[in-house]
Amino acid sequence: MENKNMQVNNKVALNNLDLSMKTNISGNNQNERQSSGQNSNNRYEDNTNQDGRTNINNNQEPANPFLFSSSNNKNDSNSDEQLENVKEVGSVTDINPVKDICFISIIGEIEGHNSLPPQSKTTKYEHIIPMIIGAEMDPQIKGVLLLINTIGGDVEAGLAISELIASITKPTVSLVLGGGHSIGTALAVSARYSLIAPTGTMTIHPIRTNGFVIGVPQTFRYFQKMQERITNFIVSNSRVNREALLKYMYDTDEIANDVGTVLNADEVVDIGLIDEIGGFSSAMTILRDLIDKNSNS
Repeated sequence: MENKNMQVNNKVALNNLDLSMKTNISGNNQNERQSSGQNSNNRYEDNTNQDGRTNINNNQEPANPFLFSSSNNKNDSNSDEQLENVKEVGSVTDINPVKDICFISIIGEIEGHNSLPPQSKTTKYEHIIPMIIGAEMDPQIKGVLLLINTIGGDVEAGLAISELIASITKPTVSLVLGGGHSIGTALAVSARYSLIAPTGTMTIHPIRTNGFVIGVPQTFRYFQKMQERITNFIVSNSRVNREALLKYMYDTDEIANDVGTVLNADEVVDIGLIDEIGGFSSAMTILRDLIDKNSNS
């Protein structure tokens, strides 16, 4: 009888202990929910500023150092596109600090219809042509500055860019930095006013090719016509004398194993190929003067 009473008492004690543990657990859960609610309220209060607006993200991304606009320098959807434009095109048109001048750099080798090796530094004419058209059609752009440092390249692509630059109505200034060789000569004179750095050089030579040629007489006549187009463009867009240009072009003493002439800054200015020796500040001053004259006319 006593054993039965002890068993009953043990069961009652176990049931009371189980009920007590469940009560403590539920109480702890309720306290945790209340604490969580208080923390969330505190976070909400911390994210609410004096104006009553809620800051969704306090960890703002750092400002983009490539944006020079006077407005708030914040990362947006255009930032990645602008940085990609710098890496792929080499242009600072979309991120320049001067919003009324379009800066176009023509560097390396001018790439035409055929792709050059990936290790070559190139300027793709399918990138430059839309930029020039955009500068002409954009009412905010008042002038174009060409920065040239090229070894030449595809003749027809370079001549196409040159013709387009010469045909726009916006004031244009070119600045030869380093070198403006081969078809780079036509690019330099295509602007309304041209400058060359004191240490700059320009190579003048006729059209040439290498590799297998089919139909030598026909190819020669084609080159003659192409050379005539380039010569006429250079003469009509600069002060150089036609006979003097051809003399330098077909000189056999200046370039080893080839014909042509390498001219320094003083020489290209003396023969009238380039207007003036100067640097970036001179180019900007002249372009500003042309813009003012264009605005007043």
